[in-house]
Amino acid sequence: MFRISKIVACLLVLSATLAFGRAAQAGYAHFIYDVKTNQVLASENANELNHPASLTKMMTLYMTFEALKARRIAWDQDILITPNAASKIPSKLGVPAGRTITVREAVEAMIVRSANDAAAAMGDFLGGTEEQFGQMMTRRARQLGMSRTVFRNASGLPDDAQVTTARDMAVLALALIRDFPREYQLFSMRNMEFRGKRLRGHNNLMYRYPGMDGVKTGYIKASGFNIASAVTIDGRRVIGVVMGGKTARARDDRMAALLDQYVPSNRLSVDGALVAAQEQKQTAEQPAPLAFATAPRKQITMNPGSAAGQPARASIANLYAAPSQGVPPKNLPPQNPQVAAVTPIAPQAQESLWRVQIAAGITKASAVNMIDKAISLLSGFNSVSPLIEAATYNGKQAYNARLAGFADRETATRACSVLQAKSMNCFVVR
Repeated sequence: MFRISKIVACLLVLSATLAFGRAAQAGYAHFIYDVKTNQVLASENANELNHPASLTKMMTLYMTFEALKARRIAWDQDILITPNAASKIPSKLGVPAGRTITVREAVEAMIVRSANDAAAAMGDFLGGTEEQFGQMMTRRARQLGMSRTVFRNASGLPDDAQVTTARDMAVLALALIRDFPREYQLFSMRNMEFRGKRLRGHNNLMYRYPGMDGVKTGYIKASGFNIASAVTIDGRRVIGVVMGGKTARARDDRMAALLDQYVPSNRLSVDGALVAAQEQKQTAEQPAPLAFATAPRKQITMNPGSAAGQPARASIANLYAAPSQGVPPKNLPPQNPQVAAVTPIAPQAQESLWRVQIAAGITKASAVNMIDKAISLLSGFNSVSPLIEAATYNGKQAYNARLAGFADRETATRACSVLQAKSMNCFVVR
């Protein structure tokens, strides 16, 4: 029985590959989609085959999140670094074969460092072998509506048969946001702690573009420089994919230009230059966000009953509609979440706009506990006041834990640095 099912799975991948009739080309493509209005805003070569490179890890993560949701695995569960995983080329964690990493470490390593060994280890763990996991990925991709994608490995390392399109990658990005809104927020991580070392991420555009909270970058020589991005501005969720960039900077600049064009409300001009361009040299100075905490890059409105600003069940079918003229929807009135302070905030704290966020989307009890812990670590910051904000996530009430009362950005940044030095993630918000 196993032999028959294996043969059927192999035929599925083979037939899908042969159906395309030609090899993938590392040509330029882009696809911009407005989730809120179900409109394709811009599309160029969106159905042309290319190699996904490390955008593949979005699918590996989707499969991992499914296994976590089904309780087939747990966040703190150990997974083995197989010889196959250990043999992968960088970027990688470099854990020797026979050792283990946790599921959480593997997930964070795939998101932050695009670690090939972590992806391969997860593929071996979930699929038995990475080859079998590739077949599982392809079948799931078909179910999600990714009609032209074939996966052969979990990492995106070179394989002539591993192909996708810009449109299919947009489908995958939307599926991650829609099906796993809480886990998706991990994509906002800028760095991670791994066994005493701080590892910095690769998604430089996300660190400098207002409202962007994910998703993934990728590069192999055969594909060029790829990126899938998601941005929310004034309650408007837009997904963009650019493939085949000549350089990482050219790819990022092209994505920024497309979003500037099709999300007009995101144009914040300073002396005639976009904020996205002005902030490009500040990324290394920004503190790391907490897992499951989304850092707003500007005033962002989240619609009640939605996750990260998109409809609960956004229509993937509409990604295959013809591009619209890019007319933005009517502006909606801002819907600010109800704010409730744990204790009264001093007048000077209320006047200050600089705050430190330490968690988002958690229970009120957890928020209180995290704030208490954070304040106990900030003995030298006498003006700090606790702040809990009630907000709606995926139709359910949750809470954001913040510290208020900082006179300026420098003070807030110093406080966040103290917390990070004591293994407590945070970021500065205004």
